[in-house]
Amino acid sequence: MRKTVIAAVVLVVVVLAVVLVVRGRPPEPAAAPPPAAKTTTVSRGDLANTRTLQAQLGFGAARPVKGTAGTVTKLPATGQATELGKELYRVDDQPVVVFFGATPLFRALDAPGLKGSDVAVLMDNLAALGYQVGTRPKDVTKAELTPRVVEAVKKWQKALGVEQTGTLAPGRVLVLDRPMRVGTVKAQLGEPAAEELFEVTPTTLLVSLQVPVNEAGVLKADMAVTVLRPDNRPIPAKITSLTQVAAPADNGGGPKVDVVITPDNPADVGDLDTAPVRVTVTTESRTGVLTVPLAALVALKEGGYAVQLPSGGLKAVQTGLYSQDRVEISGDGVTDGLEVVTAE
Repeated sequence: MRKTVIAAVVLVVVVLAVVLVVRGRPPEPAAAPPPAAKTTTVSRGDLANTRTLQAQLGFGAARPVKGTAGTVTKLPATGQATELGKELYRVDDQPVVVFFGATPLFRALDAPGLKGSDVAVLMDNLAALGYQVGTRPKDVTKAELTPRVVEAVKKWQKALGVEQTGTLAPGRVLVLDRPMRVGTVKAQLGEPAAEELFEVTPTTLLVSLQVPVNEAGVLKADMAVTVLRPDNRPIPAKITSLTQVAAPADNGGGPKVDVVITPDNPADVGDLDTAPVRVTVTTESRTGVLTVPLAALVALKEGGYAVQLPSGGLKAVQTGLYSQDRVEISGDGVTDGLEVVTAE
């Protein structure tokens, strides 16, 4: 009987201890609700993919200039512009003057009655300088060295400060097809004038690069591009020419395309001379299309993609252009402003 009482007492004590422990324990926290799904909206806009190419800013292809017999006594400065009727360099201390035209002086113009395209160049340039030479025939091969032209040559020679012979030797005039600038000077004073003296280049700064033929398909003449200057400032430009060139014999890289690009505003690069630049070309673009972030696409087991509505339903879509972190979509019920779930 005594053992039974003791056991009952012990049981009561244990129960009371358990009750006290349970009452002293803090309540269990309620389970956290699942996080709300992130959403975004379908929006209408433009997409574009671009490619960046390394290029060089400069004055285009250089053309070497050689003189004739004599000794070089004065050379032009690098960057000097060629001007009609102005001295560019000297041979035997006589000025070599710039004319513009399509035909170089290939013979001495020293006898009245000579006819030809070189006479036409002489007449055109003297007339542009303000000398009276008469009317030149439209057919340049019929342009004639008349006494009137000879008299104009003498007046021009007087203005130059040289002997007034009325004749003109080929080495006294450098005929260029357009205004140019002096590039690299190759000769030294005192050297024979018949050697390469210097180079001339176009006066306009251009961007040039080469791309493999199989990568040039997207490039087109008059295509708008963006040139990134060395300071990363973007300037608008256009492709002005594409010319395929054969691969060098010692280069297995295959044929390439020479690309020339002209800035829309020459002043945008007027503070530069030659410099490496980058060219950004738009390879694909879409305007006014419906887009969502890539993270809003849901891959379907049966193939293709869908977007998920906040209610949990899926709406199948067709994808178009992918551009960076967005994608073009279309489909039934897909509209501008439609709210969809996104993973980011």
